[in-house]
Amino acid sequence: MSESTVQSLPRLNEPAPAFRAKTTHGERSLADYKGKWLILFSHPADFTPVCTTEFIAFAKAADTFKAMNCELLGLSIDSLFSHLAWTRNIQEKFGVTIPFPIIEDIKMEVASAYGMVHPGAADTQAVRATFFIDPNGILRAMVYYPMSNGRSIPEFIRLLQAMQTSDEHAVATPEGWTPGCEVIVPPPKTDADAARRASEGYKTVDWYFSTKSL
Repeated sequence: MSESTVQSLPRLNEPAPAFRAKTTHGERSLADYKGKWLILFSHPADFTPVCTTEFIAFAKAADTFKAMNCELLGLSIDSLFSHLAWTRNIQEKFGVTIPFPIIEDIKMEVASAYGMVHPGAADTQAVRATFFIDPNGILRAMVYYPMSNGRSIPEFIRLLQAMQTSDEHAVATPEGWTPGCEVIVPPPKTDADAARRASEGYKTVDWYFSTKSL
C-alpha cells in the first residue's frame, strides 16, 4: 500500500467518518451508535500477544464503559473468520468473553477513512489507534500507540470521564484529573470579567487560573 493511498486523518470536533461494516456481531454502522459515546479502536492483527492483552482489558472494562453510555468497537484488517477464531481462543485460553463487536476490514475502507494504516509502520496492518466519538457523532479525541506497546484502558476510562464532565459542567480538567478532583473554570474573556474573577468565589491563583469543586 503506497503512502499516497492513505487518507488524511479525521479532525477533532468534526463529524467522524461514516461507515458500515461486517462485524462479529453482525453489520454495524456509525449511525447505530447515535445517542451514545463510541470508542472505535484498531489493532495490528488477530492472534498477537499485545493485542490479546488489550482485548482482555477492554472486555473486563466493558461494563464500566456501558455504565458511562459508551460502546466499544474493535477493528483490524483481518477476516471475520479470523476474528471469530481469535475471540473463541481468548475465551478458551484466558477465560474471557469478548462482549463487543470487531469489524472485518480486509479492504481497509474504515481503516483508511480513520487514518489507521501508516505505511511507515506496516503496509497491511492498522496501528493502535483509538477514537472517541460522542453521542452526536463528533470525533472528540484520538490516541495513537506504537505496535510494540499496549494501550492503558484505565486512561481511556479517565479521559471519557473527563470529557463527559467538561460537557456537563462547561469546565476543563487539569493534568491527571479524576472524578472528585477540582476542575478548571474557563478563564475570563474580557478585562471587566478578569477584574471580577477574584470575587466570584472560585479558588483563584490569578485572574486566568481558577478552580472549583463540583
